[in-house]
Amino acid sequence: MRRASRRRRSRRYQKRRRGPMTKADLVVKIAEKTKMTKADAERALNAFLESVEATLVADGKLTLTGFGTFAVDERKARTGRNPRTGAEITIPASKVVKFRPGKLLKEVIK
Repeated sequence: MRRASRRRRSRRYQKRRRGPMTKADLVVKIAEKTKMTKADAERALNAFLESVEATLVADGKLTLTGFGTFAVDERKARTGRNPRTGAEITIPASKVVKFRPGKLLKEVIK
């Protein structure tokens, strides 16, 4: 009887994991690979993310050799349409972060 319940749980777990990876999933993976506690892995991930944000705000570009490049790009103001009413609206200028994968990442994904 125990085996059946374990199988059911593992199947549910596998189905749930088919979606995109979340931050919590990434923390678990980091903790497993580095043999850190989940709390330490989360602190390390948060420190990395804060450093990436700070670098993009200050410099506008971050290159992780082999992985890829994050760059801040500016979008010009443009006109669009309200889908509900069809009225023309002005979409203000904004800054967006773009990612360009590096050579090693491209090779691994192929």
